[in-house]
Amino acid sequence: MSVSADDRPGITAGLMAVFARTGAEIYDIEQIVVRGRLTLNILIGVAEDRTTISEVLFFGWENNLRIEFDVMDSSPDPEHKSAHVVTVIGSRVGPDDFGAVASAIADGGGNIDRIFRLSRYPVISYELAVSGGDPTAIKRGLLEAAAASPIDVAIQPESLDRRSKRLVVMDVDSTLIQGEIIDLLAERAGVGEEVGRLTAMAMAGEIDFQDALIERVAMLAGLPESVFDEVNNEIQPTPGARTFIRTLRRLGMKTAIVSAGFTRFTTQFAADLGIDFALANTLEVKDGILTGKITGQIVDRKRKGDFIRELARSEGISLSQTVAVGDGANDLDMLDAAGLGIAFNAKQLVRDNADTSLSVPYLDAILFVMGVRREHVEAADALDPEVGIQEIIPVDGTPPV
Repeated sequence: MSVSADDRPGITAGLMAVFARTGAEIYDIEQIVVRGRLTLNILIGVAEDRTTISEVLFFGWENNLRIEFDVMDSSPDPEHKSAHVVTVIGSRVGPDDFGAVASAIADGGGNIDRIFRLSRYPVISYELAVSGGDPTAIKRGLLEAAAASPIDVAIQPESLDRRSKRLVVMDVDSTLIQGEIIDLLAERAGVGEEVGRLTAMAMAGEIDFQDALIERVAMLAGLPESVFDEVNNEIQPTPGARTFIRTLRRLGMKTAIVSAGFTRFTTQFAADLGIDFALANTLEVKDGILTGKITGQIVDRKRKGDFIRELARSEGISLSQTVAVGDGANDLDMLDAAGLGIAFNAKQLVRDNADTSLSVPYLDAILFVMGVRREHVEAADALDPEVGIQEIIPVDGTPPV
């Protein structure tokens, strides 16, 4: 039976009372409310005299419910499980965008079992439970749909691992924060254009990252140590970064940052945001002056991949329960090692090789890929005395990020 009505308390309870009184059996039930409109579907077994049906219709007449019945085959229903979850994210998700996603799923032989909204802002996002089909074909179609539309689409197996992530490791430059710290330092050394060019090439995977890092750091020789404080005052966190970290901590997850940048900044970021672990390069300073060298082991692509494996092992966490977030070629080993590798506003090489990618400018949009609802984040923030009111309702009236 299918029931639709303006939602109000007591509808489901009243129907259950009718079923109990007439001896009906319940085999399956699903209910959803969209903008105050109730849709309820129930698979029931009734006696041959069908007293249940007449009583339900009378209950519906009394309570202004629209009720329809269909007779179903009495043979056992085959096991029907949603095998994958598709997440759709965008500043706007129109019918053309949703249609392209639905077509990609159908063309791959999949079926959408249910859809629900995860967020209205700072982006709109939906989660689709999908059963059947060829995951490779569906993913290929979804990537084509995303490339042709201003939306991001992710597909993940629906499994216990997806619901039990325990460690999130993030890159820093152009991920946790906006821009590249080494470029800011280079501007003060008068070599901003040259260093910026090398940074872009290294992040795109066009040149060896470690060699490029050594070359860029050498150009910083002679800068006074005071430059660290100057640059630190210019750094802007990515919108949604604080919300993202705060929510992960509430979920009991460990958080880490790993950067080819520098400890003089990452140590402070970790302290300010409550991040559990941090790894970065250390710039050599002698007599208050940068020497243009890095001390200790260089944090490069390989070191980042090793770092997430070491952290997972030391914390007793399976790699399938880890998430890695990055934007450059030096993040590829880390993204590949993680159970879920996310390319965040990344170079094309990284987007092509990550599990999924996001192009929206809000770091907390990653929560939606992980299945977290925006309303739950807001409810937790509203009850947290340590969250400043400006983080919930910005003074300019724009939606919180």
